[in-house]
Amino acid sequence: MKFAALLMTAAFSLAAVPAAAQQSPTIDEEPIATSQEAPQGLSGAVTDESEWQDLEIAIPGFATNANVSTAANDAGTAALGRDIARVITADLQNNGLFRPTGPDSLPQPSFGDITSPAYSVWDGRKAEMLVQGYVRKNDDDSLTVGCYLYDVLLKQPVEKAGWRLPPSDWRRAAHKCADMVFSRLTGENPFFDSRIAYIAETGPKDNRRKRLAIMDSDGANHRFLTSGNATALSPRYSPDYKQILYLSYLDGNPRIYIYDIASGTQKLIAQSENPTFAPRWSPDGRWVLYSMAVAGNTDIYRVSADGGESVRLTSSPGIDVGGSFSPDGKQIVFESDRSGSQQIYVMDADGSDQRRISFFGGRAATPEWSPRGDQIAFTHISGNFRIATMSPNGKNMRHLTNSWQDEAPTWAPNGRIIQFFRTQRNSGETSIWQVDLTGRNERRLTTPVDGSDPAWGPIRD
Repeated sequence: MKFAALLMTAAFSLAAVPAAAQQSPTIDEEPIATSQEAPQGLSGAVTDESEWQDLEIAIPGFATNANVSTAANDAGTAALGRDIARVITADLQNNGLFRPTGPDSLPQPSFGDITSPAYSVWDGRKAEMLVQGYVRKNDDDSLTVGCYLYDVLLKQPVEKAGWRLPPSDWRRAAHKCADMVFSRLTGENPFFDSRIAYIAETGPKDNRRKRLAIMDSDGANHRFLTSGNATALSPRYSPDYKQILYLSYLDGNPRIYIYDIASGTQKLIAQSENPTFAPRWSPDGRWVLYSMAVAGNTDIYRVSADGGESVRLTSSPGIDVGGSFSPDGKQIVFESDRSGSQQIYVMDADGSDQRRISFFGGRAATPEWSPRGDQIAFTHISGNFRIATMSPNGKNMRHLTNSWQDEAPTWAPNGRIIQFFRTQRNSGETSIWQVDLTGRNERRLTTPVDGSDPAWGPIRD
């Protein structure tokens, strides 16, 4: 009951729950978004993550006012309600903070129970928190999904939200519900309703076909964006989530493109006959960093997101690569072998004040700044390749994984989860994985083919 004690002393600003589920707020625009103010979370900080480990959350199937057919599935709104609850359960299970129980092990509430929970049922199951909801088909074939969070111990409502959406977007409602629960209970920013870009790989390890692909944060709704006729590498979402920056090799010549997700069109930003690597956005979306090798020396350059002349930011002998801006845009972290081996350096955004920050042995590569600004994730190479984090001053280095070859970390929008790709020894097969900041909760994302170079996009509107 650790969480109960925390909850009793925390100040909640509760939203009033409507008397009937039909009055739940709806969202008409696309993309969907919550109609309420952002959740405020608990007042006060929880510094020991173990406080959350025994928080039991019951997530029964979402109810429906009438079990009718829907374009969202083949079995009707009742089955869809259970699927929504399963997605919420998986989201909350895989972040490492809670102990959710999903609909397959719980009684199904009625439609009338959604705004008036049978607390005695959940008390008997030792649930501390309860997530209930409903799904209703509208006359225009759209769906309305309502989501309610209750405190079983205090027998009080905590938060609510609702969305009106096309049937094809039902999973987004589930992710939005999980985000609401996560944010309300932790006070942290959400991250489930987001997408991931990555490089889909097929073929033998010495002749890989690499395509640009995107999927939801849990691996669902997978889609290839490029054909594979030109090798695609190093994708990164734009800050406004509307575009993907990536590197393409067509006829052996590298080109940096910006791919517009809505239209499927792309524009050329930079091209060269010289080897080019790792394009990255600035936080304001105005600039693109990339690395280019000229006469055996690799340096970091900056170019406008509209194209034009490039500005060189580094000029030391050796290989400077992999620039990543700090969230405020004032600094850039990158890797360089100017000291004799791959290490992590930081410089100001204009290229001044370049200084090494990694002094813990082994090599260090592929750094990426956390969206919170408090940590840098990177690949630590000391025997195996492991995902690690450190403070921006190079202190407090921690390993999060311990496999043979894990590399290229990318942060979740809230800075709590890190994705990376793992290469299997001997076979060369690659796959997308994620791990939370405790290092205890590791998970593989299912992809239709091998995957590398993941890039986690910002939370969707």
